[in-house]
Amino acid sequence: MYDAQREACLAAAQAGGKVLLGYFRKLDPATITEKTKNDVVSEADRAAEAAIHAELDFRFPQYGFLGEEGGSHGSADIRWIVDPLDGTLNFVQGFPHWCVSVALWDAEGPVVGCVLDPLRDDCFLAVRGLGATWNGRPMRVSQQAGLDGAFIATGFAFQLGERWPAFNAALGRVFPRAKGIRRAGSAALDLAHVACGIFDGYFELGLKPWDLAAGVLLVQEAGGAITDWEGGQRWFESGNLVVGTRGVAQDLLETLEG
Repeated sequence: MYDAQREACLAAAQAGGKVLLGYFRKLDPATITEKTKNDVVSEADRAAEAAIHAELDFRFPQYGFLGEEGGSHGSADIRWIVDPLDGTLNFVQGFPHWCVSVALWDAEGPVVGCVLDPLRDDCFLAVRGLGATWNGRPMRVSQQAGLDGAFIATGFAFQLGERWPAFNAALGRVFPRAKGIRRAGSAALDLAHVACGIFDGYFELGLKPWDLAAGVLLVQEAGGAITDWEGGQRWFESGNLVVGTRGVAQDLLETLEG
């Protein structure tokens, strides 16, 4: 089931990754612009999204498409949700931590998802109800029982604005309990790294649909837990995520709530 969609998802991510590798550390500064203050976009983002969109449209022209750079096209009932370059600021600065995220969603949620890290040749792939893989091998979340001693990922951006004090207060409550906290700048990779057991948990505010569309399926199919910051399931609408092993996610939720 969903074999063709899975293959399309993977092929599209690979097409985008190939484009990005050709641009990394070779970008013309003149092609880098700000969408809003401190939120940059480059010709690499646009070229990768075009390659991804072309691959998906060739294979499934009947499906809709939502991309970070090009917006929404076609059906919203079943559509691809794409971040052609998650970690754009890392990319334009030459920091080697970024990825491609491609997912198919229907009315019930994510169907297939791929997060591809071209620099490390790491491919994280999941299909609804059929599990998740890391470079072709089954993957699971870690066995960490709770927040104490956990290795945690988080994210924050200039766009947090007035929400920064609430996030900073929550971070201050997590900090004394975790073994380590990392902010690497790519939400999709953070989610993939929770799914494969590198991180034990993750939390962030204000993500966009393309940031999380593939990663959440990876976590779900790898046995992890996902809620919003209130413990509910409105994370797609809010972009507020609490993710991890079941014990870590529960502890994180309680800690973030104060």
